[in-house]
Order: sequence, then structure tokens, then C-alpha cells
Amino acid sequence: MKKISYKSFLIVFASLFSLTLGLTGCSEIKKGSVPKNSKEIHLRVWESKDGIDEFIKQAGKAYTAQHPNIIIDFINVDIHAEIETLESDIQKGIAPDIISAPHDNLGKIVTKKLVLPTENASSVSRQVLGSCSKALTYNNTMYGYPISAETYALFYNRRLISDNEVPRTWEELVQWVQRFNAQNPGKFGFVMDVMSIYYSILFTTANGNRLYGESGTDAYNPRMNTPEAIRGMKFFQTLRSSLGLTNAELSTSSCDGLFASGNVAMHITGLWNVNTFEKAGLDFNVAALPSLPGENKPAASFSGTRGMFVTASSAHPEEAADFLTFLLSPEMQQLRFKLTGAMPSINTTVSSKYMNGFLQQLDYAFPMPSIPQMGKFWGEADTTLRNIWNGADVESEMSKFNNNIKS
Repeated sequence: MKKISYKSFLIVFASLFSLTLGLTGCSEIKKGSVPKNSKEIHLRVWESKDGIDEFIKQAGKAYTAQHPNIIIDFINVDIHAEIETLESDIQKGIAPDIISAPHDNLGKIVTKKLVLPTENASSVSRQVLGSCSKALTYNNTMYGYPISAETYALFYNRRLISDNEVPRTWEELVQWVQRFNAQNPGKFGFVMDVMSIYYSILFTTANGNRLYGESGTDAYNPRMNTPEAIRGMKFFQTLRSSLGLTNAELSTSSCDGLFASGNVAMHITGLWNVNTFEKAGLDFNVAALPSLPGENKPAASFSGTRGMFVTASSAHPEEAADFLTFLLSPEMQQLRFKLTGAMPSINTTVSSKYMNGFLQQLDYAFPMPSIPQMGKFWGEADTTLRNIWNGADVESEMSKFNNNIKS
């Protein structure tokens, strides 16, 4: 029997060991993961479509051009089911590195320990708009990276109402709409989704009254039964008859469609509809919201911040944080505006004749609270608005609402 030399044995053993590693690597790749010994890092990013997907893809390519070993993988996930999906995928070991979420979900994802604090919070806070920094701060700690800002304002069709006719107060708006409706059968002077508390919250904000207090964190005192909130909702109730808005089923999409058709003079909506209205061929502009009765400044609106967050389960948290910081650069913020129409979260110039109206309104906007009690707020608001709109006693409805949404 021919003896195998020790040198030959080592060669055979090394070959078998390499083959075993190769098979193991193939197995891991088939599962959709990246081998730990790979020099190439993949960052899995959950985002939605409608232009945001293209932004992530283009931004990812630009980032990879600077960091060739880091690949950005876009994964389309419905943002409304994101938290539940993330919790499930963490258990399966297939969670993403980065997610996006509106800032009012912050309390939920933080208390569930799903995301990490901002890696370079002081620097990011200085870089972004103050309202965006505040929106992503929970219990004095900043989480995530504000990728865009938003609020709503008063859109108006310049073929139906001239610039100098745009009302500065709600009383002026009612008077103008009544004249317009009488003279223009089949058209509407004004529409808004009155059944959406996202918009109708504005009627509760007189004299600085704010949901869950100035900081949005007073869970024990929602301030929806204050004299200011009750007085504002009594005025809200009168709009049904004074503006002819008798259809409580008029949804956000219906209002958007009516304005896009050219049959509405004024409509409350956000920057996200600019592209739609431009494509419809409308000659329109944007102004700050009219002031509430007894006020002399625009009514306060909810402001929103869309954040992107490094997940607590990310295998590459430092790289993920660096990519999200990259998205805050002027070039990337301008690219996002171009692709999505979303307002930048930093102070940078974008080419839009409508931005001035939104920036004026943003001065009077306040961040949607992000405490966990917001879940109750959204759930209870529909019933409250509908009852008031249909003639229920405002004071009792708002007191019940206030009690149902506090800790």
C-alpha cells in the first residue's frame, strides 16, 4: 500500500475545507443573506413606492460610488404594516438595516426597542430644520434621521379666485365661498376632508392650544376639552351649512380629485399633491391657512417629519447611520424633492414657486405628537368628528374624546 505523505495530506485537507466553506457560503446566499466573511456589505432598506423607491435607488447608487463595498438594497414594504412586519422579521433573523416611518410612530418603535438612537445626534440636529429635530426626539433622545418635512396649506385655483381675493381669515373664507357657490352652480368654493383629524385638528389650536401640550408629551392632559378647542370645534360644526359641505363621506382622495378637475377654488392639502395638480394643467398657488375666529395669524397645522431609522437588529449599524447622514446632504435632499415633491428637512434651496406658501405655514405648524397615546387619538377622532359634524353637542363630545385619549 502506497503511503500518503504528510504534505499531500495537508493539500487534500485544505481542498476539502475550502469546498466545505464554499458550500456553506452558497447555502447562506440562497437564504438571501450575505456571508460574514464577504467584503461586500449589503444594507437592506425598507421603503414605499410613489417616487420614494426611485430616490432610494438613485441615492444608493451615488453612495456606492463613494463606498464601493456597500450596496443599498431597496425592499418595498407597506409603511402601514411596517412595525408588525419588522417585529416578525426580527424573530426570523431577516430584519432590515433601515426602515422609514412618520414621526408620530416614534414612541411606538422606541418603546418596542426596534430602532437605535441617532449616531451623531448633535451634528444631525444642527443640520436639519428645528421642527424636524424636535419631531424625532423622544424622552430627550434623538432617534433616526429626518428625511423630509411636510405640512398642509391652502391651495387655490387662480382661474377661479385671484391672488388678492384669497381669504386671510375663516370668516372671510365663508363669505367668499357663499358668494361663489351661489354664482357658480356645479362648482365648489372650498373643499377639505373634514372627517380627517390630520386636517381638522387646526380648529382646536387657537391661543396656542396644542394636542398633548406644547411639547406634545403630556399624555395625562390631551387639551382637547379646553375652551379654545371647544370654541374652535363649534365653528367647525357650522361649516357644514355655511360652506355647503354636507357630504361627510367626502374623502381626501375625493377632495384632491375635485380640485384637480378644476371645479374647486380652494382646497387644503399638502406639497405631495403639487405634481398631481401640475399634471392636471391647473394654474394654482399656495397660501398659509386662514386665521381662526379671534386670531390674527394663520391657523396652526400639524407638521410631519418622515424619519429613516437604523434598526436595532442591523448587522451594520455604523454603515447604515453613515448612509442616512448622506441622505441629508443638499444634493440628496434636492434629488428627493425632484422625485417626490417632499419638502426638504434641511435649509436648502429647491426650485418651486409654491414653496413660499408652505414655508409660511410651517412657521405656524407643530409636530404631531409621537407618544404611544397617539394610537388612541387617531382611533377615537373619527367618531368624534363625525358626531360633531352631524350636530352632536360639541362640549360633551370633546370631553369624551379628551378622556378617551389620555393615559
